[in-house]
Amino acid sequence: MSRTYFDIAALAATTSAIALAGTGAVFAGSLTEPDATVAPVPVVTSAPQSRWAGGYVGAQIGYGYADTDTANDGDIDNDGIIDTIDSTIDATVKTFNSIGEDGDGVTGGVHAGYLMNSGRFVYGGEADYDFSDIQFDNNAGSIDGIGRLKLKGGYDLGNTLVYATAGAAYSEADINGSDFSDWGWVGGVGAEYLLTDNVSVGGEILYNDFGEFDNSDTDVSLTTVSARVSYRF
Repeated sequence: MSRTYFDIAALAATTSAIALAGTGAVFAGSLTEPDATVAPVPVVTSAPQSRWAGGYVGAQIGYGYADTDTANDGDIDNDGIIDTIDSTIDATVKTFNSIGEDGDGVTGGVHAGYLMNSGRFVYGGEADYDFSDIQFDNNAGSIDGIGRLKLKGGYDLGNTLVYATAGAAYSEADINGSDFSDWGWVGGVGAEYLLTDNVSVGGEILYNDFGEFDNSDTDVSLTTVSARVSYRF
C-alpha cells in the first residue's frame, strides 16, 4: 500500500478519536448538570368547621312564669332595654323571687336559626315563637304568644354547646279582658347536646321583659324554661 493510504487512514482514526472524546465530555458534563426541581405548592389550611355550624330548625316545649305589677317605675316608653345595669339586675331578681306569684302556664313552639364559628367560638342568630297558656292569677288575663329574634354566642365543647343569647321579644296578651301586644327584650342562657351529627337536644332559660305592656298600666315580665330538639343541616 502507498504512503498516502496510510496517511488517510491515520487522519480518519485521529478524527474519530477526537469525536468520541467530545461525545464523552458531553455525556460526562450532562451528569454534573443540576436537575431542575419543582418547588412544592404551599398547602393552605383553614380553621376547622364546628359541628355546630350551619342551619337548624326545631321545636320546644316548656313552662312560663309571669310577673305583673302596676306600672309605677316611670318606664312608660318600654325602654327596659336601655335601663341601667342595676335596675335590670333588680328586675331579674324580683322576677325570680316572685316566680308563680302572678301566673304560670305551658309554652311550646318552633325555632329556626343559623350558626357560624371562629375556632371554638360559635355565634349566629335565631328566631322562635311560643304559643302559650300562661294564666294570670285571679283571672286577670293571659299571655297567649311570645316571639323572639335573638343573637347567640357560645363555646363548642365537642358534643356540647353552651351559649348566651339576647335580643328582642314580642308578646300578645289578654289583660283584664282586653287584647294587648308589645315589644320588649329577652336574655338568657342555654345548652345543647348532639345525639347525632344532625339531631341535638337541649334546654334554655329566658327572661322576657316588656316594661309597661302596651300602655296597659301593667308591667309584665316572663321567665320561660324550655326543652328543645333541633334538626341540623
